[in-house]
Amino acid sequence: MIRCIIIDDEQLVRELLEDNVRQIPFLQLVKTCRSAMEAVDVLQSGGVDLMFLDIQMPGLSGLQFLQSLQNPPLTILVTAYEKYALEGYNLQVADYLLKPFSFERFLKACNRAAELLKLQQKPAIPALQDFFVNVEYTQVKITVSDIEYIEGLKDYIKIHLASSPRPVLTRMTMKAMEEKLPAGAFIRTHKSYLVAASRITMIKRDLVYIGKTEIPVSESYKENVTRLSNS
Repeated sequence: MIRCIIIDDEQLVRELLEDNVRQIPFLQLVKTCRSAMEAVDVLQSGGVDLMFLDIQMPGLSGLQFLQSLQNPPLTILVTAYEKYALEGYNLQVADYLLKPFSFERFLKACNRAAELLKLQQKPAIPALQDFFVNVEYTQVKITVSDIEYIEGLKDYIKIHLASSPRPVLTRMTMKAMEEKLPAGAFIRTHKSYLVAASRITMIKRDLVYIGKTEIPVSESYKENVTRLSNS
C-alpha cells in the first residue's frame, strides 16, 4: 500500500484528487492539506510515500516547499501551468499533472510512482567484488559499488563513477566488462550501455535516469528495464 498526502489550496482540486485516490486500490490517503505548512508534521513523521503537490499556492509555493525538504517523499506535481515542467523534472519528481487532467492520466502517474517506489525498496545487493583495469599502462582499481554506468565506445569503455566527475577510459569490450560484474547488479539498457540497477532513479519512456543523467533504452533491451521495474 502506498501512503499518500494531497497538498493543494483549491478545494475542488483537493476533492477531485481525494476521489481519484480512493478509486486506486494500492493508494492510501494519509491527509489532505490546504497549504505546504499544514503538511510539515505529517511528512516529518515519515509516514508518507507519495505526495500530490500543487505548485502555485499562497505563501510557500510547491516547488519552494519541495526544495526545503531534506528527504522528500516521491512527488507528483499538480498544476495549471506547463511552464514549471522542466523545473519539476530537475527536482526528480515522479510525474507532472497538468490541470485539468483525466482519471486515466492520474492513474498513469500513480502507476509510474509505484514502479519507482519498487525500485527504491529493492533489497541491497550483497558486497561486490572490486577489480583492476588498464589505464595508460597503469592498473586502476574500480570499486564496483561506485559504478553508476558503463558506456561502450568500439574497443574501449568509459566507466562512470559516482565519486569522480571524469570517467575511467580503458581498452575492453562490453562483453568482457559484463563478465567482470556481479550477476543482477547491472542491466543492459542498450548495446552501448550497462547501468547499475541500484543507481537508477527514474524510468521514462525510452530513457532511464541516474539523477539528471539520461541513459538510452533501445528496443532490444526494453525487456530488461521492464523486468527491473516489475521486480
